[in-house]
Amino acid sequence: MSGFFGVVSKQECLTDLFYGTDYHSHLGARRGGMAVHGKQGFQRYIHDISSALFRSKFHSDVTRMSGNKGIGVISDYDDQPLVVSSRLGTYGIVTVGNLANMPELIEHSYHDHQVHFSHMNDGQVNPTELIASLINQRSSFAEGIRFAQEMIAGSCSMLLLTADAVYAARDRFGRTPVVIGSKPDSFAATLESCALPNLEYSHTRDLGPGEIVRLTENGVETLRPADDELHICAFLWIYYGFPASTYEGINVEESRYRSGAKLAKRDQISVDFVTGVPDSGTGHGLGYAHAACLPFKRPFIKYTPTWSRSFIPPVQAMREKVAKMKLIPIPEMIRGQRLLFCDDSIVRGTQLRDTTSMLYHYGAREVHVRVACPPILFGCPYLNFSRSHSPLELAGRRAIFEITGKSDDQTAQQFADPDAPQYEAMVNSMTRKLGLTSLRFQRLDDLITAIGLPKSSLCTHCWDGEDRSGACATCPARTSNVEDQP
Repeated sequence: MSGFFGVVSKQECLTDLFYGTDYHSHLGARRGGMAVHGKQGFQRYIHDISSALFRSKFHSDVTRMSGNKGIGVISDYDDQPLVVSSRLGTYGIVTVGNLANMPELIEHSYHDHQVHFSHMNDGQVNPTELIASLINQRSSFAEGIRFAQEMIAGSCSMLLLTADAVYAARDRFGRTPVVIGSKPDSFAATLESCALPNLEYSHTRDLGPGEIVRLTENGVETLRPADDELHICAFLWIYYGFPASTYEGINVEESRYRSGAKLAKRDQISVDFVTGVPDSGTGHGLGYAHAACLPFKRPFIKYTPTWSRSFIPPVQAMREKVAKMKLIPIPEMIRGQRLLFCDDSIVRGTQLRDTTSMLYHYGAREVHVRVACPPILFGCPYLNFSRSHSPLELAGRRAIFEITGKSDDQTAQQFADPDAPQYEAMVNSMTRKLGLTSLRFQRLDDLITAIGLPKSSLCTHCWDGEDRSGACATCPARTSNVEDQP
């Protein structure tokens, strides 16, 4: 994942831009960037934030920048923002999403428009530069943004910075949120609504799927109204959304609390206390404990000053090291206890196995795990919140392969029904592999109820394999050739 923040003001905007962008630091740990426009024209800074916090890398840059409009981004892989000179004029651009048909889009641009691209350090084309090339093929920013959205398989929300405005566009199917905020003389567009209140913005509204707006000093103008088809990623409320954020009118922490309560009401386990894997499992754990009338304790604490989310590092060994180092046990609260902890999800299972081993090492009698979502059985073709190279990196798919000797999607589909015997066999296999006393997953119907949106408005592909590509899957240059991703 990535996150962005854009602002237009009648005054200097750097303070709002700096802190608004920083509030997206939980969504990426590789690159950060800001671009502004003012009397000095366009100014831009990009830094590697893999070994330092966004604030520390950009604190001095803020004193050198000046402008009343700007865009910022926390990016997981590519350098952003880009400043592009084009037939539409000079503009800055940041994007959030996943170009699943990137090779086809590059070939389309080469063949029909004779463009060229600069390569990133890994030899790949910068996805944001590719999106800019699509925008430049039309006669206006609004038309170009819409054209890019229609060509992309996967997802893309974006902000554009021009000399007189910031354009904000939400992914065509609303897979990621874009929120508009306002205060006297200033307007903002952000992925995380939690970036707004401490900067004194009111949460005005969410953009709808495919909606394009133009922010100026005088207000927000709709250039293209929203589409009807919403497929927002349900994982926002489970894991990577920030607890203080609200999407589609539904707060993340409240949803997690309801999710934990749903888990408890289907459970009959006897334990000494409930806990949650910090940070995203905490809300689920509190909801479980309250519904089950059990105490909530913290037998391990996350060391928050330096450790980022462990799914972000690109190398598995590094992810495992971060996952271990950031959780510090409290042996006095573990020894001799029967504990139940709520986790947001099981992807590869490595972190959970290590956490379980740690608890037993410090004397836990029993370790019960309750997971806030169903087993992840299908790679995500729509968002770039994590990467893998094979479905067998998913703990659920490995269990299915051990049972059936098969790893195809059709076989996995047979294990997605929580009332089927295949599902029980899969969960039992995972329980043994992870060394748990017991393991239970959230049912998909309970998860949907906890979120509070109809299933038709949510993308649940990673659990049930349902195709949420939408009608645009037949557009030119779009294919189903998607890298497997958990």
